[in-house]
Amino acid sequence: MVLFERYENNLFAIHNELVDGACAVPVFPVVGDVGDDVRVERVLHTFKPAIIFHAAAHKHVPLMEATPCEAMKNNVRGTRVVDQVAARCGVEQFIMISTDKAVNPTSIMGVTKRVAELVVQSLVEHDNTRFASVCR
Repeated sequence: MVLFERYENNLFAIHNELVDGACAVPVFPVVGDVGDDVRVERVLHTFKPAIIFHAAAHKHVPLMEATPCEAMKNNVRGTRVVDQVAARCGVEQFIMISTDKAVNPTSIMGVTKRVAELVVQSLVEHDNTRFASVCR
């Protein structure tokens, strides 16, 4: 299992939680940003995952209202980068974790997550990679 996260404190915490919980599979923490296509591609070539669960998102509504460009960069562009690289690298399945706030969105965060869903839906199946989004 590869954990890809730009914030090393969060990455360190979840990695330790999984290792302390005696996770049955090896866990590899990797620092990186979903908006960095070169880094994402390098990681996918190194680990060759069959499935990607894409959960990267800025999700705090008040902060995203104040910084809509950052919400777009991370939530929309980051999704586009990861799904395109996944298709190029032959990942079998790409699953984006969305939010109920993307249904009839009333906030910047909701709108960016809805657009990210549409980006994923536009690829439905591409180069043998199956794309889907789910709401948590």
